[in-house]
Amino acid sequence: MRAKFFFLLFLATSFSIFSQQKITVEEIYSGAFRAKGMDELQAMKNTNQYTVLNFDRATRTMQIDLYDFSNLKKVATLINTKDFQELSDGIDSYTFSRDEKQLLIANNSNQIYRHSFTADYFLFDLNTKKLTKILEQVQEPTFSPDGKKIAFAKENNLFVYDILSKGINQITNDGKKNEVINGICDWVYEEEFAFVRAFDWSTDSNKIAFIRFDESQVPEFSMNVFKKELYPTVETFKYPKAGEKNSTVSLHIYDLAKNSTKQVNLSNYSDFYIARIKWTNDANVFSVQVLNRHQDNLDLLFVDSNLASYKIVLNEKDNAYVDVTDNLTFLKDNSFIWTSEKDGWNHIYLYDKTGKLKNQVTKGKWEVTAYYGFDEKTKSIFYQSTEDGSIVRDVYKISLDGKKKTKLSSMNGTNAATFSPDFNFYINTFSSSSIPTRYSLNDSKTGNEVKVIEDNAALALKLKNYNLPAKEFFELTTEKGNKLNAWMIKPKDFDANKKYPVFMYQYSGPGSQEVANEWFNANDYWFMMLTQQGYIVACVDGRGTGFKGAAFKKCTQKELGKYEVEDQIDAAKVIGNYPYVDKSRIGIFGWSFGGFMASNCIMKGAEVFKTAIAVAPVTNWRFYDSIYTERYMQTPQENASGYDDNSPINHVSKLKGNFLLIHGTADDNVHVQNSMQMIEALVQANKQFDWAIYPDKNHGIYGGYTRIQLYNKMTNFIKEKL
Repeated sequence: MRAKFFFLLFLATSFSIFSQQKITVEEIYSGAFRAKGMDELQAMKNTNQYTVLNFDRATRTMQIDLYDFSNLKKVATLINTKDFQELSDGIDSYTFSRDEKQLLIANNSNQIYRHSFTADYFLFDLNTKKLTKILEQVQEPTFSPDGKKIAFAKENNLFVYDILSKGINQITNDGKKNEVINGICDWVYEEEFAFVRAFDWSTDSNKIAFIRFDESQVPEFSMNVFKKELYPTVETFKYPKAGEKNSTVSLHIYDLAKNSTKQVNLSNYSDFYIARIKWTNDANVFSVQVLNRHQDNLDLLFVDSNLASYKIVLNEKDNAYVDVTDNLTFLKDNSFIWTSEKDGWNHIYLYDKTGKLKNQVTKGKWEVTAYYGFDEKTKSIFYQSTEDGSIVRDVYKISLDGKKKTKLSSMNGTNAATFSPDFNFYINTFSSSSIPTRYSLNDSKTGNEVKVIEDNAALALKLKNYNLPAKEFFELTTEKGNKLNAWMIKPKDFDANKKYPVFMYQYSGPGSQEVANEWFNANDYWFMMLTQQGYIVACVDGRGTGFKGAAFKKCTQKELGKYEVEDQIDAAKVIGNYPYVDKSRIGIFGWSFGGFMASNCIMKGAEVFKTAIAVAPVTNWRFYDSIYTERYMQTPQENASGYDDNSPINHVSKLKGNFLLIHGTADDNVHVQNSMQMIEALVQANKQFDWAIYPDKNHGIYGGYTRIQLYNKMTNFIKEKL
């Protein structure tokens, strides 16, 4: 009996070791390969310190810990949830008052759309250690600069909470669901301009500027919510599709002392967007970025808050579109730093406070990809760029006059930085396709590494058991002469004398990038899993993707899906001619824009692609939102052929291969309508295909076992059909 027990134990252990050699979908989507990070990392403004939100698994508690930038030593635990029963559900996020003596802590968060949520908020006094619940299920609470008040939004209206008196003053009264929103973005602004808080405090804490959205004329979209009820409910929200009516936006200034609101007269503009609002260092002046509907003309306005009048200080025009960023930075004298693609590459510019160009700070055939800040004492700008290649990122510093450029990062891959308030140090976040994410303290003068914070050595050691193949980067040249960034993952036991099926992945959306020298995401592990089952996986960034200059990115203007699809088909032909590839077994996969592409490829490239999987695809840009779609396509009324010629719905008759279509019914972004119309077109074309619908799942299609079931379904489809 004892011998039998040890034999069974040996078998179980052997099986365990063997099973670890093969990646499983269950491991990937249960977080088995998740890298350690620095959650909610925030650099302090007044002291040379930073904070991190830490989680203690043993006690199931969370702490906001304070560290010294110069030596990484923990200075203090600012708050520990074990000491406060009110925070037993944890800390979702936190913000400091400007003097960093108070904390605003969110918990019990409830997601609305991609970025927006409501939450309960607690005020924590760092001196007295007193925690007070002050607000329930509100949005975007924001300290006034003097730390005495908190502005917030609730049910489409704006309010101000007075910390001393605990009183609440309601600023607006006309907010109403699906009609008027004050100080918070509507759905399409949040999704496509990527911000939620549409209000800002003046630097003297006396005024609040805010945007009002009148969405009463915007068409409504409704989704059934099934849950497990006898009757589904209906969720209705305003969603402007391409060419339809947008929210009418207006600009307002609330004066706290006078308890009155003024409107800024923007009657010179029609059918426009207010893409950003930000107060300058002058307490009487705030900036506003106004875009026309085509988004090819941007005005930067300086608004006098006393007179409610404005002047245009800068204008940007582009034959395609002007990108909106958060890089606008005001210096002490109200001169400002701005990034622009106006010379064909994204670079940093310096303007004086009147909008006169003082200097183009960075130049070259490469892109500035992040602006980190300006050090007043050394007159240095810190930024991230692609100067050493479009698939890598490095950290640089440069003088305001464009001289003394210094490369601070040294490791080849993707580097990003969080700088200390005095700019003497920075935390460098680095990864590559062969090195898991590592965090280190670096010197800002030289870039030299001072100390490693986290190197994910445990993850690297764990992955040795899996003996994963390398991700090989190369430049693929199509027969038409287009040079495209690409990567390929071959099976670890690759045999050049064999013929392998190839599974291609792409996203392909404007300005995007999938071919990047950085550590793996969940999809990468899935691709590695597929190589363990005998597939080669490849990815090609075609024309229209980013970080290779404006001309490369914007050549797809007015014809989304034409050149991008052409490049995927041409790339597949090149790959199909490799001696170790079975050209009769090439598949393609994508999600969202990538799903649009995969759908087009299996139809327009019917002779090249055997199999395609499209998840949450746009199937006709007429169904998608106004801001994103018109930025690249103008309106359907102006560009009908651009919309219809590249819609996969209009090419279903060409389908020959295997097609799997997947969508969530609660997708508020790319509506399931896209797939329903596609399904009907395929049915009426008498085409056989596979499809899967996920009830009450949004654009991400996740929750519970959803991702595991989804990726197992896709894996099985590939094994059966490719």
